[in-house]
Amino acid sequence: MNQIKNIDDCYNPSHDETARQGYISLMRKFIMNDISKLMNLNYEREIKTDFYRIESRFPSSGEEVRRSIEKTDIYKFWSSLRYNAQEMVWESVRRGIEREAPNLISIYKDALEDKSNLATLELDSNLEMPDYVALRDVHLMPGCWQNEYAKDDLSQGAMYAHGGSVFRGSFMPSKKRSGVACSVSKWLSLRYPDFSPVNILETGCTIGNNLFPYLEVYPNATLNGVDLAGPCLRYAFSRAVERGVKAHFYQQNAEKMSFEDKSFDLIVSSFFFHELSVDSTKKVLKECYRLLAPGGILVNMELPPSSQVDPYYNFYLDWDNEHNNEPHYREFRSQDVYELLNGSGFDLNDCFNVTIPDVGGASAKYFNDVALGKAPPPKHGNYTSWCLFGAKK
Repeated sequence: MNQIKNIDDCYNPSHDETARQGYISLMRKFIMNDISKLMNLNYEREIKTDFYRIESRFPSSGEEVRRSIEKTDIYKFWSSLRYNAQEMVWESVRRGIEREAPNLISIYKDALEDKSNLATLELDSNLEMPDYVALRDVHLMPGCWQNEYAKDDLSQGAMYAHGGSVFRGSFMPSKKRSGVACSVSKWLSLRYPDFSPVNILETGCTIGNNLFPYLEVYPNATLNGVDLAGPCLRYAFSRAVERGVKAHFYQQNAEKMSFEDKSFDLIVSSFFFHELSVDSTKKVLKECYRLLAPGGILVNMELPPSSQVDPYYNFYLDWDNEHNNEPHYREFRSQDVYELLNGSGFDLNDCFNVTIPDVGGASAKYFNDVALGKAPPPKHGNYTSWCLFGAKK
């Protein structure tokens, strides 16, 4: 077999498509930064004051802020632009991915012929999709993560990969390697210097963006990823074969996984739990507790709980609840993560809920000081910091 091609390079946007994608990235930054600041200024100067004059107090929840601000012109302008920009993200890569669909499948089939067996893939065509995936296009992404349009389809994996690049393109804090997995793995190495996981599991792994970087800190570990979406898992598997890493991918529901008790030393997730109902969240966390070996660590990167931020920021974050096909967003954030973890079996004394800076956007000294509790954590912000919750078993 010829060396597996890099599946990320199996996408060649035209000149116009590239220009359009760059424009959309910059437009999203303008919407989320510049127009957002104007909306916040309008809230502080007028809406908040008007609310106080009527209620003799300021808004105490994101919902009260939303009801006060949603009729203003600045909010309607911002919200409309944000919604349309979200749709434009996916549309900007769709045609190019459709052109390359046969080549994506060809690369995947080559990967299946790899004889090293370092990477494996187990798909389940009979897996029942839960309602939170089956009934809506989450993030307004057409076809969501799991829809398939041909045998051995990878289109949704490619859509997630390249649409995601457009989505966050103008927000990355520096040219350095950065992101969730790089930041979390560095934090773990500082916070738990003697911790050296052998088996790592990511729930909701999609295409492996936030799984592969753990090998940079723990090069001897075996990676494992669970997801509902076959197209994303095929994409992740093809990546693993091309990179020659030990990685195993499974199409399973994280609420009930097939692994034996105490199978993993480290279990991670990124932007995963806010897509689940409260009931599903509790089931997944109990599964994580079951699967963690003694001394193992669970680390989930998520949005900050509503109790930890001010009413306006709650309103700002919870926009996705109504407008981005993420109906469990607000309900997840309203929960006490310590109660969730404790109810899943973890000792409260071993639980944590911290915010860390992005390792690529912060100085090494500041990152280390935050990890070791020597400096105050940063505020939550777009790609500049990450909110973590988890526990050591």
